[in-house]
Amino acid sequence: MKEKNKLYWKKNLGYLIVLLSIWFVVSFGFGILFVDQLNLIEFYGFKLGFWFAQQGSIYTFVILIFIYIYLMNKLDKEFKS
Repeated sequence: MKEKNKLYWKKNLGYLIVLLSIWFVVSFGFGILFVDQLNLIEFYGFKLGFWFAQQGSIYTFVILIFIYIYLMNKLDKEFKS
């Protein structure tokens, strides 16, 4: 049982690291670091870098929440006693 719990939390933390890394790249990378390059592209009339800084990172975070819910439900079913 103890080994099963360790494997569960290892997978859970793996999901968290991947999803939070994606969010970091989108919010910090696209909204701050790569904003000048992204501003050369327009998205619905707005510069893409501006859009990511204002809206894109929020949308991405909400989508990642739903992905995390899906992955955790799947993981819970896999490790259900």
